[in-house]
Amino acid sequence: MEFHKEIRLLAYSLIFIFISSSANAQRCDTYEYFKKHPVTNSLSNSRVTEATKPTRDTISNEVITIPVVIHVLYNNAAQNISDAQILSQLQSLNNDYRKFNTDAANTPRAFAPLAADARIVFCLAKIDASGKATTGIIHKYTSEQSWTADDGMKFSAQDGDNAWDSKRYLNIWVCNLFGRSLGYSSLPGSQADKDGVVIQFDAFGTTGTVTYPFNKGRTATHEIGHWLGLKHLWGDANCGDDGIADTPPQQNFNNGCPSFPHTTSCSINGNGDMFMNFMDFTDDACMNMFSKGQAMKMRSIFATGGARNTFLNSAVCDSNSVQHSAMPVEPAVTKMMISLFPNPAIKFINLESKNSSDLIGKTVKVCNIYGGVVISQLLLTQKTTITIQHLPVGVYFIKIGEGKENKTIRFVKE
Repeated sequence: MEFHKEIRLLAYSLIFIFISSSANAQRCDTYEYFKKHPVTNSLSNSRVTEATKPTRDTISNEVITIPVVIHVLYNNAAQNISDAQILSQLQSLNNDYRKFNTDAANTPRAFAPLAADARIVFCLAKIDASGKATTGIIHKYTSEQSWTADDGMKFSAQDGDNAWDSKRYLNIWVCNLFGRSLGYSSLPGSQADKDGVVIQFDAFGTTGTVTYPFNKGRTATHEIGHWLGLKHLWGDANCGDDGIADTPPQQNFNNGCPSFPHTTSCSINGNGDMFMNFMDFTDDACMNMFSKGQAMKMRSIFATGGARNTFLNSAVCDSNSVQHSAMPVEPAVTKMMISLFPNPAIKFINLESKNSSDLIGKTVKVCNIYGGVVISQLLLTQKTTITIQHLPVGVYFIKIGEGKENKTIRFVKE
């Protein structure tokens, strides 16, 4: 009897280990999704249209802004996450991709010199696909109790919600995924109406319904890494590699929270695995870095010819913060003939108009990508120089005038 009891206990232990291992292994379904939906199109082999043609190249050290639309699909109250939970996820993403996360200090000394500020930020869309004002958040009831990684949540016809223009918006569907999968992502070059990221509702953000140990927003950080072209550290192969020079090969994924160093027979030196990297499977609290090589890879897809290049010309996060109304995607029709140069600019910009009434007596506001006014100046002449040397590198908007007599001009600070 005692012998059979021990056998049963051993069997239960093995089943528990298997279930636990499988649960962690399914933290990300992107590789399985990719095997079923391989990328067959790209900017280089598809017909070039106004929506896909290169806008411009990236600028060195430019902070790239990615407009986001959140599709919350809920079948019950718990799944209908709050806007506060959504905002906490946006904050977590911006911290992680800018290396502003406080736990960056936990990166082991051996890997700390490789940790990178990817200079990528995320903001909720302020303008929808038709040019109207939006919060960038959609709450939609669905009769579906759970979803699998078959993209059903991406289509209204399947009781999901259709993607917005994937050349201008990162679509994120937050819903209840079947099983232990926490999320999956399409890859650069994927079919436009399926392009985006899917996240389990209780692994999205840092407050509200989130559950430990996936309560620091790192599931979205990980999946968006795939959306930006990154692979898992182990390349989804035994002793594999992700193709990034400064991330060491790994035998497989890591889960939980390993102690440093964690070495295997695949380790190239005593530092072992970079298990604290956002592209591993460790707990949220143990992830804290992208490498410099990963940052270069992600930024490369925004360059001319890259699959995400059109995002450099997307201004749907910007709004008129003074009037609290959406900034149009295209400049409004106006009689004001104002030129701005140079663009891009480093130390200053010039504003000039042939008509004195276009500038003299009007207030010019320089707004950042979040709509915040960073410079406000009264114009006294037909040609005015505005110093911008102190501004961080990035995209800005000049707004001149009020009401119907106003003009908005986009410029880049290098």
